[in-house]
Amino acid sequence: MVCEPEKANSQQPIAKVKAMKRYCQCLQLVDNEEMIAKYVEAHAHVWPEIIEGQRQVGILDMQIYRKGRQLFMIMDVKDDFDFEKDMARLATLPRQAEWEAYVSQFQGCSANARSDEKWQVMERIF
Repeated sequence: MVCEPEKANSQQPIAKVKAMKRYCQCLQLVDNEEMIAKYVEAHAHVWPEIIEGQRQVGILDMQIYRKGRQLFMIMDVKDDFDFEKDMARLATLPRQAEWEAYVSQFQGCSANARSDEKWQVMERIF
């Protein structure tokens, strides 16, 4: 999905937004407050190789929000980002598989699952 200037009811732009791709994804954590706290703590100290890998494949910014067990991710990417190709490439970069295996315990997923196999891409409706 490419972001475009939002329009008010009058169809006039209400903000100028530089065109870029944005993906929104969701995931549900395990039903365990202690594990959720550890997941939050892990994201306060994301390994440098993970951030570097994201940059290498064209992820410009990534934010994760939490409400209870529900996670919501916003991922802004370069215009030429190809979700399937670039997420598959990300999975091959240094320490990515190790990170995904580590966080899988909090996500209730297989330790072998890639990020794009766990996080569900959401449809923009507004």
